[in-house]
Amino acid sequence: MSVAAAVILTLAGCSDDFLDKVPSGEYTAETYYSSDDAVLKGTEPLYNRAWFDFNRRAIVGMGSYRANDAWNPYVSAEFAKFQVTALTEDMALAWSALYNVVTLSNATLSNLEQYCTSDVTESVKNAAIGECYLMRGWAYFYLLRGWGANILFEENQSMVENPIRPLNTESDVLKFVIRDFRNAAELLPESGTDHHPSKYAAKAALAKALLAQSGWDSDLKGDHERNTETLAEVISLCDEVLNSGKYALMSDYEDLFKAQNNDNEETILAMRWADPNSGEWGAMNALYSDLAFSEVTDVNVWGGSLTASVDMLDLYNEDIDETAHRLHGTFFIPGSHYDYIMMADGGYDYIHNWVQCKKGVLGTKADVAPCNLAQMASPLNTYIQRLADVYLIKAEAILGNNEVTSDGEALAAFNAVRNRAEVQPYTQITLEDIIRERRIEFCMEYFNWWDMVTWYRWKPQTMLNFFNYKQHRAWEMREGDVLLNSDGTLSYRAVFPGNNAWYLFDENGYVLWNDCLRAGENDNTVMMTKDDGYDYETLRDQLLNEKGSDYQPIVLSEANVFMPYPESDVIQNHYFNEDPQPYDFGDE
Repeated sequence: MSVAAAVILTLAGCSDDFLDKVPSGEYTAETYYSSDDAVLKGTEPLYNRAWFDFNRRAIVGMGSYRANDAWNPYVSAEFAKFQVTALTEDMALAWSALYNVVTLSNATLSNLEQYCTSDVTESVKNAAIGECYLMRGWAYFYLLRGWGANILFEENQSMVENPIRPLNTESDVLKFVIRDFRNAAELLPESGTDHHPSKYAAKAALAKALLAQSGWDSDLKGDHERNTETLAEVISLCDEVLNSGKYALMSDYEDLFKAQNNDNEETILAMRWADPNSGEWGAMNALYSDLAFSEVTDVNVWGGSLTASVDMLDLYNEDIDETAHRLHGTFFIPGSHYDYIMMADGGYDYIHNWVQCKKGVLGTKADVAPCNLAQMASPLNTYIQRLADVYLIKAEAILGNNEVTSDGEALAAFNAVRNRAEVQPYTQITLEDIIRERRIEFCMEYFNWWDMVTWYRWKPQTMLNFFNYKQHRAWEMREGDVLLNSDGTLSYRAVFPGNNAWYLFDENGYVLWNDCLRAGENDNTVMMTKDDGYDYETLRDQLLNEKGSDYQPIVLSEANVFMPYPESDVIQNHYFNEDPQPYDFGDE
């Protein structure tokens, strides 16, 4: 669906679709906005229906597979392999969905300005307008980090009348996002109402967007410095959010991903979905069947091939304390027990030698009670931002352009996240530490790629080196490929991508594992350890080189960090083949 089609769809359907439960009587935009309750209800599709096709499947491939959190060779593998084309369906659906958020925000803004009666209090009207700015800003922030230049518009009717218009520059898209977040911060209330956000949700979003702006430059191909004045504002905004008293880190990391804890004290902003039993297809969280596998649930699912990347396993292995907390809450690991899954059977023991996805996997219908669960319908909110993000934004802003910092406030913010995970605090931090911490904290929450794009626009050479030489991409993990060691580390062997997937064997037929040489594919007898002189990296690279054309490494470059525009838009709008233009911000 093109941008123009998304606008037309919104104009056709926005006025009669606001309420989860349609009240008796007929409503139009002209008669709907007659009470505070109606106005609050009128913004609720901005948290579910508008985002549906972004969240339904593409969000995993875009936000997590591209970051190399994990991958699934059968579902959305093109995102992990960076083989997305202008015809990739899930990419096009996500693009349209994000513009649905834009157009629904625009339509609701227009309706609020035109049709609110005198019975609507000014504070409620302002709060609803603030929500529209907040959600439009987030939609464009995703569009920017996904595709780069985009079409900016604030009036839907003008877009319908003139849909063939130029792309706007990346810098202006980011400026637009920041303006929306500033407007939201001015209009939203000190405290949210009935899960509607407060001004601090806008300030947290503004801090994230300003952090991006401090270093974002699409014209520079080399690493460069961030703007220190902008970083100072980021730090100030983070402090406002952290000191507001509105949020707190949940004490148990795994509790963040239980449906019963939706709208918890760490949630700053989230997509909030319709009840799975409501039948409201298009307003429900359809991810569940892609994530879960039949052994752990009693609804129809097909997600068992989604496994951790070897890259993530390397990060977890650097700190064995991760096994008991963040790793345990993100992936099923051999020998792990989950007392909140299959509770009727005394809990679930994961007996496989694999690392299937845990985050987002809730168990059975009984396990999620009093919430409901159904095929392609999870009750779990989708986080857009939670408090841990703000702590790490602050630490990164204080680090600024320095190679390393031992600043007390930076360490306090950074270690707040680590302390909750019960891992050792740091005494100094680098950008590499921040990247590592973010990858572990937000793994399989569909966040990590968006942050990597922000770093790429600040340090393109550093990030291309990271993508191409420090991450092992699309190396498949299969049943039998992972062993939990007594010290809490994970041993793994990888299936490497090629014309046909294959393991690595040495000249004796021994299988290369990350930490030792083992006897064979089905014989885990240790033949040589690293202490004995086993050099996994050298042997692996040597054998990969010997495979030659059979091995197809994934190479990231300026050409594929951003996704292509959907073919339908490119065909209909010749401006997609031309240079982006500045946006007219009016009197600013």
